[in-house]
Amino acid sequence: MQRTQFGEMACSIARTWDVIGEPWSALIVRDVWVGIRRFDQLQADLGVSRKVLTERLNHLVASEVLERRPYGGGARFEYHLSEKGTELLDVLMAMVRWGDHWLAGEAGPPVLYRHRVCGQIAEVDPRCSNCGGPMHADDVEVLPGPGAAR
Repeated sequence: MQRTQFGEMACSIARTWDVIGEPWSALIVRDVWVGIRRFDQLQADLGVSRKVLTERLNHLVASEVLERRPYGGGARFEYHLSEKGTELLDVLMAMVRWGDHWLAGEAGPPVLYRHRVCGQIAEVDPRCSNCGGPMHADDVEVLPGPGAAR
């Protein structure tokens, strides 16, 4: 069964979903970010089948989210975040904020994030790139952009 392709839609959410919309993709990106970079390590941590992991890794490499780098003589590979993949973490951090707020339960968040600049435990909080003010759904007006569908 072929999955729906969203990459051609004139919508940045749909296009992003086309890259990371399959559930394993975001978890693979998360694991690579925290230093789990080899196929067997990823498989062990995620508990995903070899077939699915191979498909997802190939997709993330083809989408230029991950880079495949040889190690140990070149027959095996490690996966590293590309610049595109590193920026995708901002999206995942927004998901963390939502999940911590709505789904963590009484136990609290499973992971804390220390901001390297100030050294404090912090939450992601989207800010306007112009004024620095909060930028949440109620603070935004959606307007057609130059790439909008006609």
